[in-house]
Amino acid sequence: MKLLSVIVPCFNEQENISDFYTELMKTNSFFFKRDVSIELLFINDGSTDETAARVKELIKKDRRVHIVTFSRNFGKEAAIFAGLQHARGDYCVIMDCDLQDPPSLLPEMFTAIVEEGYDSAATRRVDRKGEPPIRSFFARQFYKVINKISSADIVDGARDYRMMTRQFVDAILSMQEYNRFSKGIFGWVGFSTKWIEFENVERRKGETKWSFWKLVLYAIDGIIAFSEAPLAIASFLGLFFCFVAFAFIIFTIIRKKVFGDPTSGWPSLVCIMLLIAGLQLFFIGVVGQYLSKTYLEVKRRPIYIVKEEK
Repeated sequence: MKLLSVIVPCFNEQENISDFYTELMKTNSFFFKRDVSIELLFINDGSTDETAARVKELIKKDRRVHIVTFSRNFGKEAAIFAGLQHARGDYCVIMDCDLQDPPSLLPEMFTAIVEEGYDSAATRRVDRKGEPPIRSFFARQFYKVINKISSADIVDGARDYRMMTRQFVDAILSMQEYNRFSKGIFGWVGFSTKWIEFENVERRKGETKWSFWKLVLYAIDGIIAFSEAPLAIASFLGLFFCFVAFAFIIFTIIRKKVFGDPTSGWPSLVCIMLLIAGLQLFFIGVVGQYLSKTYLEVKRRPIYIVKEEK
C-alpha cells in the first residue's frame, strides 16, 4: 500500500483544525479505492493559541494524525521544510490549514501524478477575489519581475499547495539553505509539473498572518535567493553615473574656456548630489542584503528546532 503524507503548516489556527480535518477526510474513500493510506502531519510553528491541543484531540481519535511542534515561531518556510523531512509518504502534499487550499482538488492532483506521469501537481489561483487591489497589483508585478531576472520558474498566482513524488521531495530536501523561498525552489529543481487552476477561496475562519509588509519582505527574500540581477543593476548604474559625471566635467571646462561662463547652478548641483547619494545608499543596502543572507548561511544555524513530536 502506498502512503500519502499531507503536510499542514500551522500558526495560531485553532479555529480551523477541526474543519480542515473534516474536509480532508471527504477524500478518504478516493484514496482507499486506490490502495493509498493517508498520513496527516501538522507542523505547529510555535502557535500561542490552542492549535497543538486541537491537533492532539485528533491524534486520540485517529492514529494517522501526527504533530511536530517548534520551540518558537520559525516561519512557514521552516515549517514546510520540517514537514517534508518528517513525511514518510511515497507522495507528499503541502496544504494550508485555513481551507484556502481546497482538499477537493487532491484526487485531480493524485491522478496527474499517478496516471498522467507528472512529478508534481501544483495549484494556482486564476483570480484574487477578496484580496485588496493594491496587494494584488504588487503580487502580479513581483511574479513578472522575478521571472525576468531569475532562473526559477514561478507561475503567477502559484500556491504552496502542491503534491509531489518522493523523488521530487528528495530533490527539495537536498537544498539545505537556511534562507528558503519554496516557490523558487519548486521551480529550480525542475521535473515535470501540471498546473491546476482554481478560483480564490477565502479563509474559512480567523485572519491571515501575512500582512502587506511581510509579503514585501518575503518577495525581497525571493529575489535575493534566486537572482543576482540587483547587484548587476547596481554595477551598471555606477558605471553610467561615472560616465555622466565625466561628461559634465568636460562640458563645464569647455564652457568656461570657450564662453567664459562662470560656474553656477548650485541648487541643481545639490539636487544631483542628493540623487547620487540616495542611489549609493540604496545599492549599499542591496549589497548589505546579500551579505546578510551570506552571514546567516555560514553560521549554519538549524532551520528549525523541535520541541515536541507525536
